[in-house]
Amino acid sequence: MTDQTSNTELADWVAEVATLTQPDQIHWCDGSQQEYDDLAAQMLDDGTFLPLNPTTHPNSFLHRSDPTDVARTEHLTFVCTTDPEVSGPNNQWMSPADGHAKVDDLFAGAMKGRTLYVVPYCMGPLESPFSRCGVEITDSPYVAASMRIMTRMGSAALQRIEKGGPFVKGLHSTGDLSPDRRFIMHFPEELMIKSIGSGYGGNALLGKKCHALRIASYQAQTEGWMAEHMLIVGIENPQGEIHYVAAAFPSACGKTNMAMLIPPAEYEGYKVWTVGDDIAWLHPGEDGRLWAINPEAGFFGVAPGTGIETNPNATNMLNKDCIFTNVALTADNRPWWEGLSDETPVTDWQGQPFDPANGKAAQPNSRFTVSAKQCASYSAEADAPGGVPISAIVFGGRRPNLVPLVFESKNWQHGVLVGASVASETTAAQSGAVGVVRRDPMAMKPFCGYNFGDYWGHWLAMGEKVPNPPKIFHVNWFRQDEDGQFMWPGFGDNMRVLDWILERCRGNAAAVETPIGNLPTEGSINTNGLDLDPGTMASLSEVDTTAWRKEIGEIETYLQSYGDRLPSALQAEVSRVLTELQTQAG
Repeated sequence: MTDQTSNTELADWVAEVATLTQPDQIHWCDGSQQEYDDLAAQMLDDGTFLPLNPTTHPNSFLHRSDPTDVARTEHLTFVCTTDPEVSGPNNQWMSPADGHAKVDDLFAGAMKGRTLYVVPYCMGPLESPFSRCGVEITDSPYVAASMRIMTRMGSAALQRIEKGGPFVKGLHSTGDLSPDRRFIMHFPEELMIKSIGSGYGGNALLGKKCHALRIASYQAQTEGWMAEHMLIVGIENPQGEIHYVAAAFPSACGKTNMAMLIPPAEYEGYKVWTVGDDIAWLHPGEDGRLWAINPEAGFFGVAPGTGIETNPNATNMLNKDCIFTNVALTADNRPWWEGLSDETPVTDWQGQPFDPANGKAAQPNSRFTVSAKQCASYSAEADAPGGVPISAIVFGGRRPNLVPLVFESKNWQHGVLVGASVASETTAAQSGAVGVVRRDPMAMKPFCGYNFGDYWGHWLAMGEKVPNPPKIFHVNWFRQDEDGQFMWPGFGDNMRVLDWILERCRGNAAAVETPIGNLPTEGSINTNGLDLDPGTMASLSEVDTTAWRKEIGEIETYLQSYGDRLPSALQAEVSRVLTELQTQAG
């Protein structure tokens, strides 16, 4: 084993895992094109991959997962820390000893008859001091192939690991895919992940949510940086100036669309550059600003809803060199999902003849895995070792009323409250009661690897550590009128709001102060070319002080559920906003 790596810790761990799991053979991944082609050929032979139309989608494949294994399994995801308070009420806790014992019993002999793949990878540019490395051991060729797309994987990453320093250890096996024997265990104090019983991306591609958010957020707290569930986008004006925005939204709030936004006709000469669509690692720069890298190298995107009308950049990058998971098929063997076209597929995501009476053709969480470099708006700065400087941080949620189209926090401390208050309301399209507010602080509820109270404290500390932090904003593309119609057009027209945000960062755009933050003045958002009813913009900037007093009260109750871990500065900010609302109402 030691002839594969000069890192004794890594060699010993691989040998230990091989003894436990008993694979037939061991393969150390080098990340080459030949290796990827061999993995694909192997999966085509055994049916793991199905070939797609070679004319319309060359070198692209369909993978169908087990019907019980189509999404992240939050209820089977644990954070295992010595002290349960470190994990916090935002996570499911298990002691490290119990966590290891539970999954190690399942890993015993799990790789018999299979190949053990050693997958060294780097999250972030290989030459960046901000990047962090890991090694995933897996028995899934689908995972090995996907990790080549999603990370900097292979020999170059192994060479970086061999230079020394800590690396994240991730152990994965599909096991027998039984939901009863499926667990995703995180051991942040050990920089370790153990996942068994799932082949689904978020549970199996351990570099993604497991490493880049849950483990990295804990690691970032101890090392003085931030691991966030944020897109990174660069906006270039006609003068060639580029300003970068990081934005965090819960699911179904337009995150990928914003990352690949195409400006409306009124913004001729503007360009939008995609640095990342999902995760940002932010570090203090020598210039006193926060700088961000995207630790990923690919997109693992939700297919349904992605189409030429909603996201042309995403749609156009999927025509070659792509792995599709759980989508439907057309008669000529092209991938299909709801929102892609008006065609009717012939085969659903489980390989059965499609019958519209039986529901959706594509699994609602079906995915595409593709290199970020295939996106037309891909930014070369995504490979910059130093990252990009962040001018603004934007939070958002889906709220049909109450929350304005956009507002700016009054300062960093207030911005942390704004982020901690992120929420979306359920709709008629979701199961359960309609209009229920679901809190998702910083869009990190499923992904923060430690106690939210400590996490907010780290945010507050970072604001003090960085002399010139980004300005913080909140957007809501989903406000509705009395007839239930969206008041703001969204999609590419969100550029108009981002323009106001960046002008605020430059100190130019006008704003009016309110207790909840600074809102655009009349006419300060460019609405040229929009078909908006008179008064719509005023309604989109309305602040109902009575309703907001109730909202802040509910936010306070939620924050106080974190007890003594809640930073006093955040409680003070809640009290300040509430006092200002009461004063204005009085």
